[in-house]
Amino acid sequence: MFDFKDYFSNNSANYSKFRPVYPDALFDYLAGIAPSSALAWDCATGSGQAAQKLARRFSRVIATDASSEQLRKAKPVDNIAYRVAPAEKAPFPDNAVDLITVAQALHWFDIELFFREAKRVLKTDGVIAVWTYNLLTIEPALDKIINGFYENVLGPYWPPERVMVEDGYRDISFPFQKLLCPAFSMSASWSLNELLGYLGTWSAVKQYRDKMGSDPLDIIRNDLAAQWGAPDRRYHVDWPLSVRVGSLSQPKDRAKGT
Repeated sequence: MFDFKDYFSNNSANYSKFRPVYPDALFDYLAGIAPSSALAWDCATGSGQAAQKLARRFSRVIATDASSEQLRKAKPVDNIAYRVAPAEKAPFPDNAVDLITVAQALHWFDIELFFREAKRVLKTDGVIAVWTYNLLTIEPALDKIINGFYENVLGPYWPPERVMVEDGYRDISFPFQKLLCPAFSMSASWSLNELLGYLGTWSAVKQYRDKMGSDPLDIIRNDLAAQWGAPDRRYHVDWPLSVRVGSLSQPKDRAKGT
């Protein structure tokens, strides 16, 4: 048995609707350095965002998640097989996978066990990529409200794993040959309701609701609305990605990280 901390199943529809979309350029890069386009494993796929991007670049994608409820919200795609499985127990034989991706989920795993399993299923020159993102940026006045909400209202309700996200996974031991990776970011154009929908998917918001019996978004809703202007006004939203990429081997045509 693996300790699965499920903060998202009871909010899976909103998670699928309001989470930002990872950039195509990231998947183009990963497909370009994978040894072949035969098989990709998207681990902790959630509602399948990354898996659907991989499916355009790989012949087969196996997308796993420990939450069957999350997988029920994933879009069916012909060359994606969605399977319920913990990150630490992969449904693959040895040396089978060209690319492993973990999008905004590594901090929920038993990381040592997962990396051991990743080494087992990766091809010798296969690639693993894990990434995370922390707070969004919009414009200074709105950022100040959101940052205060994050720290002062939700601070006690963030699980301890959140520290790894705030650190951009820099302090996680990454037992692979490191590969250089370009800078990537996500972006969106959002109305106020879309922003509030996204904030509502935060794990700390769920914990606050469960423990306090009220919605913490009500604390900042009016301040955001006053600063936003017309509710249907759209702002550009950015999230820098922190990406770590590696391989079991160090092929000559790949750049080695430092």
